Amino acid sequence: MKLLIRQGRVIDPTSGTDRVADVAIAAGRIIGIGAVPADFVPNRVLDATGCWVLPGLVDLCVRLGEPGQEHAGMLESETAAAVAGGVTSLVCPPDTDPVLDEPGLVDMLKARAEKLHRARLFPLGALTRGLQGEVLAEMVQLTERGCVGFGQADRPIVNTQVLQRAFQYAATFGYSVWLRPEEPWLSKGVMASGPLATRLGLSGVPAASEVIALHTLFELLRGVVGRLAPGTEPPVRLHLCRLSTAAGVALVRQAKAEGLPVTADVSVHQVMLTDTDIGYYDTRLRLQPPVRQQRDRDALRQGLADGTIDALVSDHTPVSADAKALPFAEAEPGATAVELLAALALKWAQQDGVPIARVVEVLTAGPARVLGARLGTLQASVGRLAVGGVADVCVLDPAHEWRVEPARLRSQGRHTPFEGHALPGRVRATLVGGHLVVPEIFITL
Repeated sequence: MKLLIRQGRVIDPTSGTDRVADVAIAAGRIIGIGAVPADFVPNRVLDATGCWVLPGLVDLCVRLGEPGQEHAGMLESETAAAVAGGVTSLVCPPDTDPVLDEPGLVDMLKARAEKLHRARLFPLGALTRGLQGEVLAEMVQLTERGCVGFGQADRPIVNTQVLQRAFQYAATFGYSVWLRPEEPWLSKGVMASGPLATRLGLSGVPAASEVIALHTLFELLRGVVGRLAPGTEPPVRLHLCRLSTAAGVALVRQAKAEGLPVTADVSVHQVMLTDTDIGYYDTRLRLQPPVRQQRDRDALRQGLADGTIDALVSDHTPVSADAKALPFAEAEPGATAVELLAALALKWAQQDGVPIARVVEVLTAGPARVLGARLGTLQASVGRLAVGGVADVCVLDPAHEWRVEPARLRSQGRHTPFEGHALPGRVRATLVGGHLVVPEIFITL
């Protein structure tokens, strides 16, 4: 298949490209941006006039329902949702059932995803067996099967000695550790601590939970990496998943200034919502971590804009109707978001006046840098548009406004806090490896 994406605004933060140009694709790779080879004759033409031509989005937190939660989501439905939202590469956490702590399970999941020919799947392996926080998982074997890092999902390690050994072991092989900063005992509430939680009679999670955990993680990381000379590759990297507090953003900023090998992401829910959106116990806002006060949201937005936070993620978690039809404190946390990621990022940009190049970066190049060398041969292609690179492309119409209707979402999970919201930006086409997986009516032959 030879494909020409015609006259779209090509935006690629890695190369600094931002101009109207044609993009020529053949044999699954980009063979020209702007300057199309003279002998290139396309089989299909995508008229992208008025649209943005972006690298395929990279989402660092997408739960797929399989294995173990098929009643809430299936690989077929959730990968279809991903590409409908322009996401061509995604990372799934290890908290499946059974947990991704065995090489055979990783093989099975990757094989299932590859047969669907949709989004690229990059699994996280479990840091400890069964995510129990007691015995380290077989990281070497899991890496050989394609795991890009190791984490605990939403299950913190209580024993700090185990956590220290996890850093030491990961440093031996150059692995990355992905952790959501939460103190095990303070994080047992169901919404953010504050006046509203008190009025609603719900147990709160104080900001101190994230702050204490960050101090612990940074101190353990310092003990492993020591003092790094400029340009030295660190033995281990720490990726912080889904920051939620203003104090947490400040600590990450300090850690990066110190030179610690730290990256961070934030969920689109924390960027767009506050605890007041919970209203009268709306279980669509039952999320983990919980959405916090406006000062926290504002700090998270600023951290995302200034580079303190590297990536914006959907934290997509399909939840069944029965699991949400419960009292707020008993409802299962999670929301459908992967289809909404690009549109919500664009809305954030409009509200805060963030440059479009930065918005695209936190959805593409930023998360790709977090994955780094674990992308293997795809490192030169994922999250960027480059001549010779694999053609993972998202074509977005920024002028198209649409309303979120759960029944029209591809995800099997229908619960989203943004139901009924009018959002800007609609994905018109998604290409994975040059294959058109989300075609639209503006394709001409």
